[in-house]
Amino acid sequence: MELLNEIWQTARRNKLRTSLTGFAVAWGIFMLIVLLGAGNGLINAQMMENERFLTSSMVVFGGWTSKPYQGLKEGRDVRLHERDMKITANEFKENVDEVGAQYFTSGIISLGQQYLNGQIAGVYPNHTKIDKVEMLHGRFINEIDIQDSRKTLVLSNKQAKELLSLPVTAEGHQKPIQQEQLIGKYINVGSFAFKVVGIYKEQENARGNAFAPYSTIKRIYGAKTDDAGRIEFTFHGLTTGADNQLFEKKYRQRLNAEHQAHPDDEDAVWIWNRFTQSMQMEQAMAILRTALWIVGIFTLLSGIVGISNIMLITVKERTHEFGIRKAIGAKPWSILRLIIVESIIITTFFGYIGMVLGVAANEYMDATLGHKVIDTGLFKARMFEDPTVGLDVCIEATIVMIIAGTIAGLIPAFKASRILPIEALRAD
Repeated sequence: MELLNEIWQTARRNKLRTSLTGFAVAWGIFMLIVLLGAGNGLINAQMMENERFLTSSMVVFGGWTSKPYQGLKEGRDVRLHERDMKITANEFKENVDEVGAQYFTSGIISLGQQYLNGQIAGVYPNHTKIDKVEMLHGRFINEIDIQDSRKTLVLSNKQAKELLSLPVTAEGHQKPIQQEQLIGKYINVGSFAFKVVGIYKEQENARGNAFAPYSTIKRIYGAKTDDAGRIEFTFHGLTTGADNQLFEKKYRQRLNAEHQAHPDDEDAVWIWNRFTQSMQMEQAMAILRTALWIVGIFTLLSGIVGISNIMLITVKERTHEFGIRKAIGAKPWSILRLIIVESIIITTFFGYIGMVLGVAANEYMDATLGHKVIDTGLFKARMFEDPTVGLDVCIEATIVMIIAGTIAGLIPAFKASRILPIEALRAD
């Protein structure tokens, strides 16, 4: 207790020095936690985007030719046909598993007096696996729907909420209606009646479509065209970047040949490979994590350098005091212990303050930026998702700073404990 009281008195007499030491400690830990938190927010948001899709899947789009070929000019519109789906399934069966497609149309979806303008996607049953559609009620499109071209419909939970009219009771309150009550009901899509067979969970960062059987939508809205929309399929056996690159090259050349496009024209057919996208994202996130830790470590080092310099100045200023202590019988260990304990207490106290402020800053980011969604018009995306740092990292960073502060005080303290009293008393 006497030792703590002595340290407190010393800190009170040297407020500026103590404040500078504490600031160096708190700032180093604060910046490390904030940087890691912001980085984790960016990483988590991107990883959530990746988790929306099946990694071992591809989506193929028609594009525009960018090279002249066989007397045809560039700039021709390339639309995928149903024979392209057969080519995908039959000629690339070594790697391709399930082949599906998406055919989009838009229209008014209505139930009674309630209506909404929405996009309807004609899909195959494998779409729920490729885009990881989470069903809340009922079922998704199945093979029988495709074979019989049934007019069945799967709505998002937000679309279902908009379509549900809420009757008012005698007391003026609205009666809640459960979304699953829509299952089995017929609603209008334009001038056609579709039976609702399922409701899925619409992702926050995506625009929800209503889903119907591909064959039904194609027959109603695309019967006069050979346009197949987008082709999507799952695959296996492509485990490296080189494997995927080789497959894409062969696949693109085959489809380009089908549409009289140059074999090397990458704009004629666009391939969205979720596997290579995931690989690139993981590499980028690894680089970002490394960069954040490097910056964070250097931030800690700057704090450690600040502590070391201040501790050296502290010992030099108190050399005369240590000489008096030794002259009246103080042992070297008592002087060593005084400086080390003082260093540990100051570092621990201000390190804890820096940790608390860093965690508070991360929580503020989570409450503000962590809930912001950017709407690009085509899709919605979160910039930050859970921009926080684990408690273990916060504690470890604080412990590192405490150890560094202790070592920073140990070296000058050891020198001070070995100085002769007469030399210490002569010091200015």
